Amino acid sequence: MEVVNEVVPTDPERIARMREPGPEGPIYMVNLLRFRDRAEYPDGRPTDLTGREAYALYGQAVARILPDYGGEIVFVGDVTFCPLGVVEDLWDEIAIVRYPSRRHLWEMSTSAAWQEAAVHRTAGLAGQLNIETVAP
Repeated sequence: MEVVNEVVPTDPERIARMREPGPEGPIYMVNLLRFRDRAEYPDGRPTDLTGREAYALYGQAVARILPDYGGEIVFVGDVTFCPLGVVEDLWDEIAIVRYPSRRHLWEMSTSAAWQEAAVHRTAGLAGQLNIETVAP
């Protein structure tokens, strides 16, 4: 199994699927996060922030934006151990966020407020996986 962490989606097919209605009812996005050792802002600004600290700025902003799109943070926790399976490098943190639908996630992630906050996300992340899930 190949695992590729990304910071932004690059596959045009997956981007197109994000715009589709998706499953009925709420979705739960599982975010497997890998942080940079040092934050790297796209505009080259100097910073003493770690990747985790820069991502925390993004997380604080998103926590304020989420309710506008019906979303809520369900869980955030540090990864400490992988007792089953083998992964070359573990992720640093896992976050689970509930959205009323895929459309709500898309609308939030294309909003001006999210785009403004996302500079900290880009600076902080070495990569991540987003996995859309639904409750049975």
